Amino acid sequence: MDEKSDHRGKERDPYSDFLSDISDQFAIKDEEKDFMENIGRGPVDEGSPALVGERVRDVREKRGLSLTDISQRTGISESVLEGIEKGNVDPPLGTVIKLAKALKMKMGYFISGEETRPFTIVRHDDRKVISRYDSKKGEQYGYQYESLAPHKKDRHMEPFMVTLEPAETEEERSAHDGQEFIYVMEGTMEVRLGEERHLLYSGDAIYYDSTVPHLVKCYGKEATRILAVLYAER
Repeated sequence: MDEKSDHRGKERDPYSDFLSDISDQFAIKDEEKDFMENIGRGPVDEGSPALVGERVRDVREKRGLSLTDISQRTGISESVLEGIEKGNVDPPLGTVIKLAKALKMKMGYFISGEETRPFTIVRHDDRKVISRYDSKKGEQYGYQYESLAPHKKDRHMEPFMVTLEPAETEEERSAHDGQEFIYVMEGTMEVRLGEERHLLYSGDAIYYDSTVPHLVKCYGKEATRILAVLYAER
């Protein structure tokens, strides 16, 4: 199956796309279904395509798996997998997550080459920004995020710095296992929980059960920067 063939045909808000992007790492039930039709191929800044592909190939070969095996496990075509391993294809984060799951490795290894540790320290100057933008709308739509605990093993929480860009989107809510804590650092955020709608401003925070249908988006014409902490029992 070509990895673009699973497009849902509905436009989603950037925060929902962000959740989809990291969903396999976080065990969200509404699994990431490859958003490449409406989210463009922003670069994964933590590693060049050649290095990521080399690490994927090394692990695959050490496990005695063929490209066909990986294709069947991930739904990614063999031609795309071959391009990734040769460094000709810059894989989006969602694809790296699928490969990590198929190869039973932590995503951070393919990006940074480091094994996970019992603790992680992320210096301000070392945070890596991952950006995603709609290829049809350019840089006026999308999101970018920075992982704040990329190498901590057996973690239950996933902390991120997320920047949400203004977007006119169809109001599609999501629900999944776990809980979410969000602190607004800059701008204004709109959140919809069930039948309620709230605007949160800089300095405001919200903590909610992710099982409640919800939508989080930037409000207004200026980007919104948030600290998002996702939690789920393993």
